[in-house]
Amino acid sequence: MHSLQPITPLGSAEPEHSVVGGITIAENTALALASVAARSSQEPACRTILKTLLKSPAPEPGQALFAHPYSAIWMAQDQWLVSAPFDTHEQIASLLKSDFASTASITEQTDGWVCFDVSGENLTDMFERLCPAPVRRFQTGSAQRTTIHHITCFLITQSSGIRVLGPQSSAASLHHALVTAAGSVA
Repeated sequence: MHSLQPITPLGSAEPEHSVVGGITIAENTALALASVAARSSQEPACRTILKTLLKSPAPEPGQALFAHPYSAIWMAQDQWLVSAPFDTHEQIASLLKSDFASTASITEQTDGWVCFDVSGENLTDMFERLCPAPVRRFQTGSAQRTTIHHITCFLITQSSGIRVLGPQSSAASLHHALVTAAGSVA
């Protein structure tokens, strides 16, 4: 009989938590993720459902919305990445499919992404070394697709810092880039 144990995107039993100078880089495995893409001619109905779930209009380009239990970031025209706590929404795609029915295509994304929550001092300087995103202009709720270390990522500005979402297959490279950049501003 097999005895399988879950591991984090960085390959450990517990999420990685790195502190470099005044910057903390925390692997966040507590998110359930699903993409929501409005189907053709269903865009208004999809936005209405998303507004009900988020208790606010769906995020527009360059925006993220933090609500409870669902949060969302704009990913493309009429497409959002929706997140919720993993503990209560492990089956997020199934939950969303029942809400959206035929108005949207829902795809499970939890295991496709790695999430790092970066907080502390000099984040602007750190991210300016990492990517071409205009981080000095970011405000809470800003979200932008960019590249870090040749890896396509999303940066989402939260009140506590910057969340980085990248492909799980590049988790170690992305973590290395974040730690190295943090060290350069420490």
